[in-house]
Order: sequence, then C-alpha cells, then structure tokens
Amino acid sequence: MKAIPYFFVLCLLVPGFCATAQNSIFLTEGKIEFEKKLNLYSQLDENSTWSELEKKMMPKFKTTYFDLLFTKNKTYYKPGRENPDNNKLWDWNIAQENVIFAELDSSKSISQKKVFEQVFLIEDSTRQIQWKITDETRVIAGFQCRRANAIIMDTVYVVAFYTDDIIAPGGPESFNGLPGMILGVSLPHQHVSWFATKVSAIPVTAAQMKPPSKGKKVNNKTIQESLKDVMKDWGKEKQKNLEAVLL
Repeated sequence: MKAIPYFFVLCLLVPGFCATAQNSIFLTEGKIEFEKKLNLYSQLDENSTWSELEKKMMPKFKTTYFDLLFTKNKTYYKPGRENPDNNKLWDWNIAQENVIFAELDSSKSISQKKVFEQVFLIEDSTRQIQWKITDETRVIAGFQCRRANAIIMDTVYVVAFYTDDIIAPGGPESFNGLPGMILGVSLPHQHVSWFATKVSAIPVTAAQMKPPSKGKKVNNKTIQESLKDVMKDWGKEKQKNLEAVLL
C-alpha cells in the first residue's frame, strides 16, 4: 500500500494549510483577473448646475474587468468579462479596450489602444518607474502584498501593491518594475484603481502570448504629440484624456 504524502495529510488535518502553502510556491505562469473601478462622479464638472442631477442618474463607479496572462518574463493584458451594468452608461473613458504585451526581460512593449475611432499600435520600451517600496502590506486575492509609491508622467501619483510569490515583475496596464507581480494599483487623484480579484495557476501557451498587430504604428512620443494637437482646445479635459491613453 502506498504511503499517503505528508503534504496531503497536513491538508486534511490543518484547515487552511493548503491555501497558505500554495501561496508560498512561486508562480511562473497563470492568469489574473483585474477589476478596474473609475469614480464617475469625479468626471463631472462640479461647477455645472447639472452635476447633482447627473449624479442621481448614474452609479458612482464604473467597473470593468481585464485579464492578465503571465509567464516568467512576459505579460499579456486584455479586456476580460463584460459587466452588463455598463451597457446603461455613456463611455466616460477612452482607451477602454487596451491590449498590452510586454517582454519584461528585454523591456519591450507593444500596445493596441483605441482612442475615439482610431486604433494605434504603440511599439516602445516598457515604462521605467522609480518605485519607493514601503513597509505597508495588505492581502489581495489571497496573496500578501507590499506597497510601493511612484510618480509617473511627471505629476501622476501611483500607489501599487505587489507580491513576490508571482515571479513576473509586471502588472495591469503598463505598470511594472517591482520585484514581483503588481496585484493592485490606485491613482488617487485620477480616481481610478485596478485590483486583482482572482489568480489562477494555469498553463499559458505561446499562442496566447502573441503580441497585438492591428493599428497605426506609433511610439509613446509620437502618439502623445498627435493627441496633444487633436485636443489642444479641450481645456482641462485635455490632460485627463492624455493620462487615460498613456497609462
């Protein structure tokens, strides 16, 4: 008769041991679901006499979902499951269909972003972020995460939480560069956040990690210059929309 594995015995005798032990095994490939939440009230013009009426006609948050496939050195971020509640909402944010592929060891990024009716294919290096790691921790999707702070695009304050239990130093959108996977991001002044709801340890094939290929080819500098020209008369909406595209 075969001996019962010691690990299996512990799973039977110690409730919760397996869940804890699984997180101590470094994940090298899998899938993460991210929940993106945008505060719609923050997008309204507070000086408008219509703002209070508009608030009564809409939910406070718009929630969308994205999936991040990852291997040890690559990530592939794309739209996930649909949220039926969003069918009743006007599209408050551009770049809602972002597809972002990153080769983390070679610092290469290929992004497909729809801006208004134009699709761009942005080929450039991954964003270089100067993170400051803190001692603050929190649990996200069952993983112990540590907080890090940064400033991107000169003025955008970023709060991120990463776990070193997942090897790939990537994250949602173009956030990367920490010693492990970023499972939570908040931009307090932009009133938007991305937090993992589920991490699945599943095989990821090469076909699933094929970079996007459709759209007008640009790099980060040329798309920024193009959008600035298009939105030059948009007032304060210009900066908000530029940030949404370039994240």
